[in-house]
Amino acid sequence: MQPGILHFITGRLAAGKTTLARKLAAEHHAVFVCEDVWLSKLSDGITSFDDYLKWSRRCRSVMGPLLVDILKAGTSVVLDFAGNRVTERAWIRDLSIEAGTTHVLHFLNVDEEECLHRLQMRNEDKPEGLYFATTTEADFRAICRFFQPPEPEEDLTVVTYTG
Repeated sequence: MQPGILHFITGRLAAGKTTLARKLAAEHHAVFVCEDVWLSKLSDGITSFDDYLKWSRRCRSVMGPLLVDILKAGTSVVLDFAGNRVTERAWIRDLSIEAGTTHVLHFLNVDEEECLHRLQMRNEDKPEGLYFATTTEADFRAICRFFQPPEPEEDLTVVTYTG
């Protein structure tokens, strides 16, 4: 049996990662796995970036083996995870390697000011499935400091989207 393809996404906060992930899942008949949904259902509340990191690690420790099994079973997966740091992308790439499958990193190259505008709209509209907490401009700026665009040394298959 041919393993599935692992799709994952990187881009600044509010770049459109969840919107793209849903589109990719539909196009590729893939399982859609959204970290924000898991975090909103399983955490006892996320009120800080440190809370997010703690709960994200817990979710990933449970999800990792499950994702590998899904890929090995021949089903593609679209991960709606931040994927914004080299270490996060390495974890996802390692899942692909463990499953014996290929991966595609979808890079949303959207500038910071456009992302901030989108975030402010999301905070106002609170769209279901995209919103689980209000993020301030100060939080946005602090989180964006951690963003690392993909580099060739990461050995990833990258598709870049601009705008």
